[in-house]
Amino acid sequence: MVPSLEHGYFRNGYDHFVRYGAQEGRTPQENVDLAAHMAQAQVRNDVRNRLYDSAFAHLVAGRTGLGEGRMAALAAVPEIPEEQSRLLFEREAEAILPSLVRHPLDFTVHGVPEISVLMVVYDRVALTAQALASLRANYAGAIQLILVDSGSHDQTRHIGRMVRGATILRYRYNIGYLLGCNLALEKAEAPFVLYLNNDIRLYPDAIVNALKRLRSEAAIGAVGGKLIRTNMRLQEAGSIIWRDGATYGYLREDDPNLTTANFVRDVDYCSAAFLMVRTTLLRRLGGYDPRYTPAYFEDADLCVRILKAGMRIVYDPDVVIEHLEFGSSGAVGSHALIRGNLKTFSRLQQDFLRHQQPAHIRNAVLAREHRVSQRKRILFIEDRLPLRRLGSGYVRSNDIIHEMTALGYQVTVFPVLPRDQTAIDLFGDFPETVELIVDRDLSSFADFIQERVGYYDLVWIGRTHNLARLLPLLNESSRYLPSAGPILDTEVIATPRTLERIRVLDLPEPDISFDDMLQQELDCARFCQQIIAVTSHDADLVRRAGYENVSVLGHELQLQPTPAPFETRHSILFFGAIHDEGTPNHDSLVWFVDSVLPILDRVLPPDVHFTIAGYVGPDVDMTVFSTNSRVEIVGPVGDPRELFDRHRVFVAPTRFAGGIPFKVHEAASYGLPQVVTTLLQEEVGWTDGAEILAAPSDDPEAFAAAVERLYQDAELWETLRAGALAAVERDCSPVHFRQALSGIVQGCIA
Repeated sequence: MVPSLEHGYFRNGYDHFVRYGAQEGRTPQENVDLAAHMAQAQVRNDVRNRLYDSAFAHLVAGRTGLGEGRMAALAAVPEIPEEQSRLLFEREAEAILPSLVRHPLDFTVHGVPEISVLMVVYDRVALTAQALASLRANYAGAIQLILVDSGSHDQTRHIGRMVRGATILRYRYNIGYLLGCNLALEKAEAPFVLYLNNDIRLYPDAIVNALKRLRSEAAIGAVGGKLIRTNMRLQEAGSIIWRDGATYGYLREDDPNLTTANFVRDVDYCSAAFLMVRTTLLRRLGGYDPRYTPAYFEDADLCVRILKAGMRIVYDPDVVIEHLEFGSSGAVGSHALIRGNLKTFSRLQQDFLRHQQPAHIRNAVLAREHRVSQRKRILFIEDRLPLRRLGSGYVRSNDIIHEMTALGYQVTVFPVLPRDQTAIDLFGDFPETVELIVDRDLSSFADFIQERVGYYDLVWIGRTHNLARLLPLLNESSRYLPSAGPILDTEVIATPRTLERIRVLDLPEPDISFDDMLQQELDCARFCQQIIAVTSHDADLVRRAGYENVSVLGHELQLQPTPAPFETRHSILFFGAIHDEGTPNHDSLVWFVDSVLPILDRVLPPDVHFTIAGYVGPDVDMTVFSTNSRVEIVGPVGDPRELFDRHRVFVAPTRFAGGIPFKVHEAASYGLPQVVTTLLQEEVGWTDGAEILAAPSDDPEAFAAAVERLYQDAELWETLRAGALAAVERDCSPVHFRQALSGIVQGCIA
């Protein structure tokens, strides 16, 4: 830390502690024990839930009183008592009855139905009406509704007044759920059958998402969803069958929005409160086994037989169902039936059960995926969950995760730093089968891997500084990890960038040689079985540091050239992430706005603007740029195509950097010609004047002249556009990227 202070990298020791030490749980002074403070359950929960950035922030807020407002807000959102939420669910069901009598639900089918819904009911007419209204509102397609009235005594006998076009099978006595379903199955005409309870409400697009999942692969035999109880706690996020035959709803009692509950996976079984199955498969298996009459464990048994038939059962978290647990049967009688049928299930499926995990909550992670799923599991570690909008190497990490998933691997993403993204940010940016860890960070990494001992086949660590941070924990806890050792993805070799920054900013020269600095940077790499560099030049530096186990993995980009011609385009664009002040992108903008724009003021029309777009860190002051009348600050954008289609010239005025400049590749992929510093031109290896225009970073006049030339010269613009598109296709082929990644992983995975 001392050299960093001496060279002006941090204002003082406190600045360094707030940025890094507090996140790592270090002790700021003798009488402050952050580890002990973090050990308190409430503190740990507050930090994990992002009420505070660290245990230090929590401690300061508590001592100064600054945290009272946050804690009061937290206390204002109590848990919902389930007895009250159940009562509300039932009262809401009763409230819709008059409307359904006046305006019956129409399930009339013309032609072949898309789905046959089987529902067995016994009394509880209001619940049935609510479930049917939810079903009809949820899906506008052709639903064959088959209702089995199993000897009801209430107004269920008149359910036909509320429903048109349904097939209603009536019985004078209660024939039980199982027999009712099997009788209804005989009437099914659609290619897919949905077993549906009458004590549920469907969340938006539940049917659409289930059908889409079932149709996506012929090997999928059944699809289940996320069951949420009326108190908004999970009933199940897929279910586990233990070795003793007992079942467990994964993450029962937890928050339905946990990321660990929201990734697609193969499971042992899903509850038939909502279970969609292929009709041909059901008929081949004979529906439910009558030995479980009247009910319970018939759905678990059916799922086991589906698995034995070589078909998959998939849990899809986008299929969301609110369930009044035991609403249609009553808990007391249900528990008695469960105990009896557990014995039957254990006897009939003992050949299956002997290969299941033993019944213990600590085995839930291992058991949450069906064991026949042979996908290898990768633990992917990064600074933070790599959202694409964050730039700075996170796009490449995101691409690697996507490609790992496409190659058939199950990926868990673990952030070293506490979460600074919202749930809305997360769910749309990763493949649906990826597990995101949001309630853990470096401080709980040892506990995390101990809880998951034997789970992962490979550990992938992004960025060398993360390996350095983790190394003490990895050494101590190596017995919980794959024996072959992790892969280090360097992302960038920082030594050249650090020295270039010192030169550019005229900082004091370090009293250490290039090779010594390089070896210090990569000293932790000895722990790894393989090292990844992003360029051949970086790979040579890794070898120079004494490591031969190095591979190259660059970027991948799809060409998507924007269509606007030269004449209709206007202004200059910079698109890149600015995480902190003093970083390469931030420095480049300071230099461009202070040194280059004043020169361009003299030669470009006054209506030409300089647009700055991309992620901006919360501590970055952008007002230093907005004082210039030509500057327009856009900030983060979801889809940048419009920006690249509107602007005429892209600039990358970077004065110190390392690795591959993704922003240069990205701008080229959109067909926007660019002016870059000679540093970046050398890093991408493109030809000046044919694929890119380059100028020295210490010559503002030359850089401004290059921008003016490209802005005014349509022929040059077209030449650079075509050349850069060809260069991206050559250097950033997704096919080559996937092949390289596949070779690296296959060579290292256990």
